[in-house]
Amino acid sequence: MRIAVLDDYLKVAPEMADWQSLNADVSFFSDFIEPHTSAEVLADFDVIVAMRERSAFPASLIKALPNLRLLVTTGMRNNSIDLEACREQGVVVCGAPGDPLSRGATAEITWSLLLALFKKIPQEAENMKQGLWQTSMPPTLEGKRLGLLGAGHLGQCVARVGQAFGMDVVAWSPNLTEERAAQAGVKLVTKYELFSTSDVISVHLVLSDRSRGIVDSASLELMKSTAYLINTSRAGLIDQGALKSLLEQGKIGGAGLDVFDSEPLAANDEWRHVPRTLLTPHLGYSTPENFTVFYANVVEDIQAWMAGKPIRILT
Repeated sequence: MRIAVLDDYLKVAPEMADWQSLNADVSFFSDFIEPHTSAEVLADFDVIVAMRERSAFPASLIKALPNLRLLVTTGMRNNSIDLEACREQGVVVCGAPGDPLSRGATAEITWSLLLALFKKIPQEAENMKQGLWQTSMPPTLEGKRLGLLGAGHLGQCVARVGQAFGMDVVAWSPNLTEERAAQAGVKLVTKYELFSTSDVISVHLVLSDRSRGIVDSASLELMKSTAYLINTSRAGLIDQGALKSLLEQGKIGGAGLDVFDSEPLAANDEWRHVPRTLLTPHLGYSTPENFTVFYANVVEDIQAWMAGKPIRILT
């Protein structure tokens, strides 16, 4: 049996699980496989392990992999896998959950980006190396408005920190009610008010057909010229062209982005040169604790499938 473990950019997968217990030929891919070569590269594998949504598995690819019988994804949801095509091809798809204690890791990256932008950390740190001193006056967070686009688990984690800093925390999402907002400890506002009055907006929605592009050009145009946008969720939630244009024109204060339409972000991608941005390479879920549990559960999924009793099947 041949097993492919994809997108191991950090080259840590071999040491993070007992792959030898599978008694199989396991290949680890540390380089991103370009979509146009995926079918050829993966054609001989019986089992493929995907790291979250880094590599896409559309119907065209699933149908081009005649030997594929099991597809395991880290996490319990993967919008990059065509589940219907897998069912038609007889491919079992299983999820491998991560470390429960790492559920707040994305919120930590959110606050890292937010604080770095507000406090001008990247600029001032670089200026110190250049021999300069106090080249900006970072504003305080207390009394500023934090607008949350989504008040689920991650949104609530971010909200608690904002409240600890003395910020005015408000939220909006298509399904958020006053009752649910109160339970989350935030104030429900309209989408218009959230974008027009917030000093920083943090995105925490799940990407779906309904939510794609929910942060449109009209919404972005409402933002204060000093406001920041933080996105650690999914790039597809935001009109990327409109955001890029506003940043280039200096119409908003800046953006902290951990997610992009195309990942890994190409070395020559335009986003790497957009002004007023602080970019990180999708670090939100990338913790050693999370990956250790991810890969242990991947091995467990494969073992269960090999025994004829697959677990954590995604439908």
